[in-house]
Amino acid sequence: MIVSEQRATATRLGARRVQTVSEVLDALPAAAQNDVAIEVDVSDVPGSARSAGPGPLAALADAGLEVPVLGGGLARHVNLDIAASAPAFDVVAAHVARVLPYYASVHRGTGYPSQVSTSLVEDARLVVARHVGARDDDLVVFTRNTTDALNLLARAVPGDTVVLDLEHHANLLPWHSRRVVEAQATITDTLDALDAELARRPAALLSVTGASNVTGEVLPIGLLAGIAHARGARIAVDAAQLLPHRRVDLVASGVDYLAFSGHKAYAPYGAGALVGRADWLDSAPAYLAGGGAVDTVRIDGVDWKHGVERHEAGTPNVVGIVALARALAELERLGDDARRDHEHALTVRLHDGLAAQPGVRVIRSFADTAAGLAGSDDAGLGDRLAIATIELERGSVGLLAAALGAEHGISVRAGRFCAHPFFERAASRSNGLRASLGAGSSADDVDRFLAALASLIADGPAHAYERSHGGWCPRVDDRPRPHFGD
Repeated sequence: MIVSEQRATATRLGARRVQTVSEVLDALPAAAQNDVAIEVDVSDVPGSARSAGPGPLAALADAGLEVPVLGGGLARHVNLDIAASAPAFDVVAAHVARVLPYYASVHRGTGYPSQVSTSLVEDARLVVARHVGARDDDLVVFTRNTTDALNLLARAVPGDTVVLDLEHHANLLPWHSRRVVEAQATITDTLDALDAELARRPAALLSVTGASNVTGEVLPIGLLAGIAHARGARIAVDAAQLLPHRRVDLVASGVDYLAFSGHKAYAPYGAGALVGRADWLDSAPAYLAGGGAVDTVRIDGVDWKHGVERHEAGTPNVVGIVALARALAELERLGDDARRDHEHALTVRLHDGLAAQPGVRVIRSFADTAAGLAGSDDAGLGDRLAIATIELERGSVGLLAAALGAEHGISVRAGRFCAHPFFERAASRSNGLRASLGAGSSADDVDRFLAALASLIADGPAHAYERSHGGWCPRVDDRPRPHFGD
């Protein structure tokens, strides 16, 4: 449907149920055929003999991808770099393809495609608001990613911001007046330390990660919100890691601001969002100066808009916004319990396997999160996402990561993961190796990784590698690159 008043309705958001343009498009016969959820069966893919344990929960764009390995041959790709960026859900890619013919510049366009595109963007605000349990008067501002969203919020904070030292750089660097609290040995002690800092000197904002991108440990955001509010502060949550794995409800948790990225939530099309209270955002300078953010421009002055338009100057990323909304809808369709059960089984399998590997240490921040592998308590302590970062007693994790990719077709990540202060405190080596799982992961993925890891630790790589400015790479790389030209 095309509703001329829809933008005004969606600017200050209620989470009511409406039929969206996306749903109308989905109802078209040709579109509906493309948007059926696919049950993934990789049992006939070479190298994917299924072991006991869960298979993929959802169909992703990289399912069944085969990649070349050194010396010739192909291996089924095992993607254990989900925490960095997740492939698109199949239904998201299909939805984007279906929407593309209707793409046009939004707002004020009189043509049919422009009106469709405008409604798609405003519909997406409602989808995002519903998914995160936004309050009726919260704003949903579309951004490029979590980093962009937190930088936007940083310009609106009327005072100090308190953060933990374990934060990703995106939640450590943007704040103009920052106070850093060192995370303690337990979550309980860390809550006490934050409370003490907020009591020592007032702050406007407490900004915390919802889940560590290094360890996967989940922080109890409801308890943190209570601490912040009791000390007269608001709370923002960097949900880049948390939102794709756990449902976040702003009203239920008391969180004031939430930032997240589409590319970690199975919609890698360049959009993210900042959701939260309007007053600070309406009082802040426009994030970008340009068209769409103004009511009137004069040579000697500007009248800036309020609401989401104030911070969304320029042509928006319509495709990315549509993809983000469709991905959130797919997460809802998969179900919170099903996603959590799937991930829990894989997390236990991963950590049990790593515990059995000689010469391997799993990095963690809190002593009271070990319970997360057996289930979390009502206070939210002990929960952990399917992320594990390891360090080796001997040898280079960079070399290990390179060999996993080049010889086994397994993607992981090595480094300090944009969390340098935390890594320097928690790790005993200069770099770590991170494996991370998601909705498209399977028990076979975990087993492939553990077997390859054991082999490489015991026997070393089968090929020669050399270290360059960009890290370790094969001395002779005979893997052909795909050709994407016409």
